Amino acid sequence: MTRKLVPLLVLITGILFLSEQSQAIPAFARKYQLSCTTCHAPSAPALKPYGDEFAGNGFRLADGKAPRYYAETGDPKLSLLRELPIAVRLEGFVSYNLDGNEKTDFASPYLMKLLSGGELSDRLSYYFYFYFSERGEVAGVEDAFLMYNDLFGVDFDIYLGQFQVSDPLFKRELRLSLEDYMLYTSQIGTSRIDLKYDKGVLLTYGLPSGTSFAVEVINGNGIGEASQRVFDNDKYKNLLGRVSQDLGETFRLGAVGYTGKEILEHSVVTDITNKVFIWGPDLSFAPSDKWQLNAQYLHREDSQVYPNMTSTTLLEDVKTDAAMAELIFSPKGEQSDWYFLALYNWVESDFALANYQSATIHAGYMLRTNIRLAAEYTLDFTDSNHTISKLNFGFISAF
Repeated sequence: MTRKLVPLLVLITGILFLSEQSQAIPAFARKYQLSCTTCHAPSAPALKPYGDEFAGNGFRLADGKAPRYYAETGDPKLSLLRELPIAVRLEGFVSYNLDGNEKTDFASPYLMKLLSGGELSDRLSYYFYFYFSERGEVAGVEDAFLMYNDLFGVDFDIYLGQFQVSDPLFKRELRLSLEDYMLYTSQIGTSRIDLKYDKGVLLTYGLPSGTSFAVEVINGNGIGEASQRVFDNDKYKNLLGRVSQDLGETFRLGAVGYTGKEILEHSVVTDITNKVFIWGPDLSFAPSDKWQLNAQYLHREDSQVYPNMTSTTLLEDVKTDAAMAELIFSPKGEQSDWYFLALYNWVESDFALANYQSATIHAGYMLRTNIRLAAEYTLDFTDSNHTISKLNFGFISAF
């Protein structure tokens, strides 16, 4: 038993040393000379409503401007940043697999990425990040877009570039758990369509009544390499639409619909078209700053897919149902150093390899404002005859 605890003690000791040496804060906090807690609570990357408003305004404070943000060049049309805002996110874990083999893994760094974003003019903003390492690989650019804020003087924003299709729903990048939102990442046979990253345009519009709309027009095949300088591998563009309504200050209800087509990839067969339709409701309920419940259900239909790249047997009328529910508790609300989380994932599909079911419990402690310690236990019971469990201890830092 002692041997099993040694790697965990080593990691925790390293985290304590790192947290006491690190005094830096991320780019936006440096720029505006504010604490990260202005936008994030109880722990980054989760956002407060003020943080949502800040991001929605193109990374501008609603009540102030950054001092001496642009260089004085004598050209009123030139928005030249005095300093390029840069931040780094670094995460590391020790994983202990309880699936009979009792395997311990030092997964640090688990990810390391460089982030930048800010105002290019009074309406135009940018944001991107680059993965130096994601699970040991150079993943490259994921989020990268230009944003025009408040077109026509109303709450109408345009994003052009690369982003997560699920961003108008629940942002995977802002989740607190190591376990993912699996309904957004499920792969159905050889289909490339999911709700992860894609290239396109995102339009958002908000009303004073608390009603918000989002429309995406995207390639529909992810963010792989361009072939002969073309990213889209077929002639189709896919469409996502979402509407949500705030009901008071504690409850939000939304619905999403996605429709699209794609030419399926296959090692031999060509020109087979798959039609995809996805729909579902979502909700958020926060009765106080101590509790938050997020939930999403999605139903997906694929007209025809190949189970893999070599099979010539088409699966037709493939239906997939998926859901996630996430409950977050912060004992002292926005002032809490501790938080606790429970997450449930469920995917059931006619394509059996997409099936997934898991339950996760997670606890985190804010050792510093920008350094979080976390412990997480996930039980994967997709196969009722063979459950898999994993225990993770680690840190999440931003500076």
